[in-house]
Amino acid sequence: MTDDILTVRDLRVWFPVKGGRGLRRETRHLKAVDGVNLTVRRGETVGLVGESGCGKSTTGLALLRLVEPSGGRVLLDDVDVTGGGRGELRALRQRITMVFQDPYASLNPRRTIASSVREPLEVHGLHEGKQARSRRVSELLEMVGLGPQFLRRHPHELSGGQLQRASIARALAVEPDLIVLDEPIASLDVSVQAQVMNLLSRLQQDLGLTYLFISHDLAAVQHVSQRVAVMYLGRVVEEGPAERLYGDPQHPYTRALLSAVPVPDPVHERHRERIVLTGDVPSPLDPPSGCNFRTRCPDVFEPCPAVDPALQPVGEDVRAACHLHGVVGREDSADRRAG
Repeated sequence: MTDDILTVRDLRVWFPVKGGRGLRRETRHLKAVDGVNLTVRRGETVGLVGESGCGKSTTGLALLRLVEPSGGRVLLDDVDVTGGGRGELRALRQRITMVFQDPYASLNPRRTIASSVREPLEVHGLHEGKQARSRRVSELLEMVGLGPQFLRRHPHELSGGQLQRASIARALAVEPDLIVLDEPIASLDVSVQAQVMNLLSRLQQDLGLTYLFISHDLAAVQHVSQRVAVMYLGRVVEEGPAERLYGDPQHPYTRALLSAVPVPDPVHERHRERIVLTGDVPSPLDPPSGCNFRTRCPDVFEPCPAVDPALQPVGEDVRAACHLHGVVGREDSADRRAG
């Protein structure tokens, strides 16, 4: 068993879209995730960031096969989990769990909080017996800061922060190897966000948890992550240790994202460079030729329209997909564009 608990190789999620009329009807593909490569090491938090619509949430769903991958491989401790039937799928969802953005939608409104947290124990046959499961549910809720008075309450009786704590308890119930956190604080009040972030950090320290933290909030990702991957139009364009990525970003898109993050120092804030991207994000139905980012990039030059850059090492433990670093093109670029 290696330190890499999760290895994602060339993951693709393409949705067929039919268009045209009569005999001219054709099927195109919306490339929500288009060749993602990612590694998560045991016990760490990897942040996955990018603008809305870049494919980061779809990537998280594909890891649990809540949406089926169109191609590529997802290795959990070197075991490919992208295939297999219902039995393998149940085993996968015991090892990887997910906390969703909207806690009001992720918990059944007709179930009590105790019943929702107990459900994974029943599905996976853990802690046999009614009393044993009731004790485990109480332990889990106490772990996330919810006392016994919450056991019999329904979701509508809880605040957003309390509901997200219950969702975290539910994700912890099966003692997973990896928890995918999909925008876990985005729907919460600012005053509650820090409490949930601190809870996640404490649980990771106490239980040795591994997180994939998906968010558009770069400040939050910096606070919790040891490594960060930046996505644009379905692909990872830069990946590396959080300290290096935030201190010296290597991709123009990463630099633009970070330039928009407020800095608490007013003097620094007044004088730092801001990079304003022009144009709109291209449609994943019709991505640009060559580099996906070239239509908005302030540093575009000769090879960008023709050659699709591969994600390559550009420094110690840092990878970027940008011709500014002389990286090679993706060998299957033409095949992908034809898809």
